[in-house]
Amino acid sequence: MRNIIIRPAQAEHLAALNAIEFAAYETLREAGAVTGKPVATPLETLGALCREGVLLVAFAADDIPVGFAGGYVAEGWLHIAEMDVHPQWQRQGIGRRLLQALLIEGKTRGVCGASLTTDRDAPFNAPFYASLGFVAIESHALSPRLQAVLEDESLAGLDIQRRVAMQLLY
Repeated sequence: MRNIIIRPAQAEHLAALNAIEFAAYETLREAGAVTGKPVATPLETLGALCREGVLLVAFAADDIPVGFAGGYVAEGWLHIAEMDVHPQWQRQGIGRRLLQALLIEGKTRGVCGASLTTDRDAPFNAPFYASLGFVAIESHALSPRLQAVLEDESLAGLDIQRRVAMQLLY
């Protein structure tokens, strides 16, 4: 793998992270996970993750952002809100390194584990998280917090039949 450095995001990185997410949208579209006009996390939300949560960036040479992962602490859990790697940099272990760094940060904050929602059918989503120890949560066992996240995703236009909540206990 090329030399990649992971460090916290700064406000000046947010537009580049937004561009990475827009580019990664096409990978999701090709896997059938999304349809329609490309969307990305609003800059305001990325800014809030940067200030109040955890927002880590993978940088290539010349300090160029190539991926990011962000989350926030809620009800004793680190909830992974977004993770994307630019398509030109995918399948090189960058996502794995970003997620591992995010999980370490969660441990330092004393949370009991990590949670996320993802596409259950795209081969690089739920199976990737499972390879790191995340377990799918059946709908009857969802916490109200994760139910609300899934409902918000449905309202945003994501296919609820393809979505799955996952968690990892520390």
